[in-house]
Amino acid sequence: MSVNINTVYQRVQSIANKEQRGYITPLEFNRFANQSQLEIFEQYFYDLNQFVRIGGNDTRHADMVTGIEEKIALFEVFESNLGNYDNSDNCYNLPSALHKLSTVSYIKDGGVNYQYYECENVTKKNLKLILTSNLTLPTTTRPIYTRQGSEINVYTGKTTSPYFTELQTNDLIEIDYIKQPTEVTWGYVLDSNNDALYNSAASTNFELHPSEEPNLVIKILELAGIAMKSPDVYQVADKENIEDIQQQKQ
Repeated sequence: MSVNINTVYQRVQSIANKEQRGYITPLEFNRFANQSQLEIFEQYFYDLNQFVRIGGNDTRHADMVTGIEEKIALFEVFESNLGNYDNSDNCYNLPSALHKLSTVSYIKDGGVNYQYYECENVTKKNLKLILTSNLTLPTTTRPIYTRQGSEINVYTGKTTSPYFTELQTNDLIEIDYIKQPTEVTWGYVLDSNNDALYNSAASTNFELHPSEEPNLVIKILELAGIAMKSPDVYQVADKENIEDIQQQKQ
């Protein structure tokens, strides 16, 4: 499930070239396309927060919360193993494509079955306080973790003093997270006239939900209109964008 980048490219060029308004180079298009994809993706989380507060309705196909969650679900990654502990940095490294971390789980080998324990997130500031009180110490069944940038540290309990330990080599840590959209590319080859021809083998499609195709065209045209200093291109796209937002939030 994705949006074909060449379909968006052709539509953008058709609108931009109408009445000789201008031509968008493949390099410019790729820059505008990636910026537009990120803007639409980031907006999901703001919109979801807004519509959750407003409340949904009983009509599944017209429920905004359900619709946004369906779009975000395309970027969800489950049970991703973080691999070995990084002894050089004293941490577990998070994936470079991670956008939002959902859950961290400690997987304990019980001999016959693996047992999953969700870790609670605590701040570095509170970690010292937590580890100095017997009442708040992490346990095997109630592990905790801290995060700093792209690194996490996981703590669990043990039977001897100081009754907690930081998980390191050979401990299995899995995460669920929302990844960032993959960078898109409209790939091309040059013909004998030095015109760019679409090359599917060198292209990467948008990862957004197919319903976002009109929004991508609008947002790319907005950026193109600014770059080309063409107010009419920008105004047409901006008008469509405003109407779309108003319709969604009525």
